Amino acid sequence: MFLQRYLAPVLLLTVQIYKARSCHEFTDLDLSDAIIGTDVKVNLLLYTRENATCATLLSHANLSTHPHFNLSRPSIFVIHGYRPTGSPPVWLRDLTEVLLNRSDSNIIVVDWNHGAANVNYFKSVENTHKTADNLTAFIKAMKDNGASLSSIHMIGISLGAHISGFVGANLNGAIGRITGLDPAGPTFTGKPPDARLDPTDAQFVDVLHTDIDSLGFRKPLGHIDFYPNGGTDQPGCPKTILSGGSYLKCDHQRSVFLFLESLNQRCVSRAFPCSSYEEFLDGNCINCDRFGAAGCPIFGYDITAWKDVLLELYQTKVYFTTNEQSPFCRTNYKVEVMIWNKKVRWGYLTVKLYGDGGEEAVATIDHKQLEFKKYTVTSLLGQFDKEISSVKKVSLKFSTGNVLKPTYKLRILRVRLTSLEQKHRPLCRYDVLLEENKEVTFKPISCEESNF
Repeated sequence: MFLQRYLAPVLLLTVQIYKARSCHEFTDLDLSDAIIGTDVKVNLLLYTRENATCATLLSHANLSTHPHFNLSRPSIFVIHGYRPTGSPPVWLRDLTEVLLNRSDSNIIVVDWNHGAANVNYFKSVENTHKTADNLTAFIKAMKDNGASLSSIHMIGISLGAHISGFVGANLNGAIGRITGLDPAGPTFTGKPPDARLDPTDAQFVDVLHTDIDSLGFRKPLGHIDFYPNGGTDQPGCPKTILSGGSYLKCDHQRSVFLFLESLNQRCVSRAFPCSSYEEFLDGNCINCDRFGAAGCPIFGYDITAWKDVLLELYQTKVYFTTNEQSPFCRTNYKVEVMIWNKKVRWGYLTVKLYGDGGEEAVATIDHKQLEFKKYTVTSLLGQFDKEISSVKKVSLKFSTGNVLKPTYKLRILRVRLTSLEQKHRPLCRYDVLLEENKEVTFKPISCEESNF
């Protein structure tokens, strides 16, 4: 009894120490390592539902030594980008957790921090090819041991997106899917397809662009390319250099957080095909007929539901907008306004939707001054900050932004709101008088198709 009492804590401590030693962590370097420069060393950290919080370091030489590594399951490779300070990515644990929640897969974090950590960005770019060669050899070993290349999904962030492309090209495009999250732009812009990510690198390539005017790649790279908020200046990110490092990385890093939210399924972001962001904001690109019954594609992890039609279209460029913080997704309505003022009116419109219990959603249509003409339908895209499942009331506010000029009135003959997300009947209201900068609230009614 004496020995049992005192040996039990010792044994428990021994087990905990062994467990701690057997769990492998992402390489944590610091700025001094980046200043000196690092050579390529690739660690492959395996997470599965059996070891969701305790990574196993995979052997490149002997895949059979890892009981959790079941090659009959799909495999998802997560490949980070440039690490100028050597620190681990802040999003890494969250991404592995939500991927495992959605899919019973082998989640393989590609830790190439030795190689990515370097104040000399051009050296890190050079190291992407060495990292890709390392991964190619590992995936070939997986194939030799029974894995299907079509069941492999590579998620590459920044430089990691191009590494995914190099691996895919090495394997003749046989990989099932590559997701590029804001692929790096510097040194890759203007390069031919074999020197960057492109649609032929996998059976399906989906790409998100969030920082095309700085760290990201501007032009389309996949079968479908998403441009949230036009691909630049993400809402909630700092606008000036006075904010420090966040100003440089926030837009670029937002790509990961948007993809994370698509995995969480808190809400969805529907994207619309368009020739430009301006045309999208003008409401000229809300036709989704080309995608069939599924409608316009929803951004993120589940985009494969549109895979067949997107492959037929080959390259599709789509836009959507987001909120400043999570939940990022917005709800879209077509807003049609007909006035009976004698003279043309120019201005902006704010629309609010009210649900049960005081729930409220707002759409401010102010990307440019809108033109309203007598007996002419002005079609607008209203992007609301949340979804209201059952709209009870609506409010409108008209403004011109002119401080020194007289105030105007907008005499609305009819306003019509059509949800682009739900199959609800459009909502209407007739004969509404809007005085400038004054909000008017009313109960909408179901539109009658015979009206106007």
